[in-house]
Amino acid sequence: MAANAQNKHRKFKVIAFYTGKNDQAHISFVHEANKWFPRMAEERNFTYDSTNNWDNLNASFLSKYQVVIFLDTRPDKPAERQAFENYMKHGGAWMGFHFSAFALTPSDFPQNWDWYHNEFLGSGSYGSNTWRPTSAVLRVEDKKHPTTKNLPDTFNSAPNEWYKWTNDLTKNPNIKILLSIDSSSFPLGTGPKPYEIWHSGYYPVAWTNKNYKMVYMNMGHNDIDYEHTPHNKDLSFTFDNEVQNKLVLNSLIWLGSK
Repeated sequence: MAANAQNKHRKFKVIAFYTGKNDQAHISFVHEANKWFPRMAEERNFTYDSTNNWDNLNASFLSKYQVVIFLDTRPDKPAERQAFENYMKHGGAWMGFHFSAFALTPSDFPQNWDWYHNEFLGSGSYGSNTWRPTSAVLRVEDKKHPTTKNLPDTFNSAPNEWYKWTNDLTKNPNIKILLSIDSSSFPLGTGPKPYEIWHSGYYPVAWTNKNYKMVYMNMGHNDIDYEHTPHNKDLSFTFDNEVQNKLVLNSLIWLGSK
């Protein structure tokens, strides 16, 4: 009874969906997130639940929550996709990390969901990435947005694999870019393949769509020692970075507010 009474006074409820089956770096991030978010929920007085059952992406289940998080992938079934689209078009809020925006045709995650990748995210398909995972200097592009409150002009991120997209987000009037990779980051990546090292260019890493209450962040890929340990030891953690954590919490509190 006491627990139920306490839950009634929580500010908002968050449900995180995850798959946790593809790539040790993504699995590492999911495990980390599902430890970090509950701690933040206790500190900041919201409720955090998580599930790997994507069939829960339906109107009845979603009606209990004010914020949905995609930690690593996206729904595949048409009914799940339609339920999420309806949820977002009727006032729901969403936060997505790293691989949740990935789409590449042909692959196990083809670009076969135009509303999500082209309209909602605006990014289109995956274009390329840096390797190996490394920290970048990130620049705040919109200092007035609630998500960037009290962030410095630039800061060093946690190590990450950075994505490039097929769509130019700067040309989309519905997209507000919140963070981008600062030019002082270049060269970004260590290879070994030359195209995995970026030397110039403009790369958004966090943004929102003005037509929806949403935030996407490209962060969410921990560095893993694939080469030297039999157990794929974690070499970095996304939530070890306090400034970046402030961005995540700012975003979540903004998404959960009425």
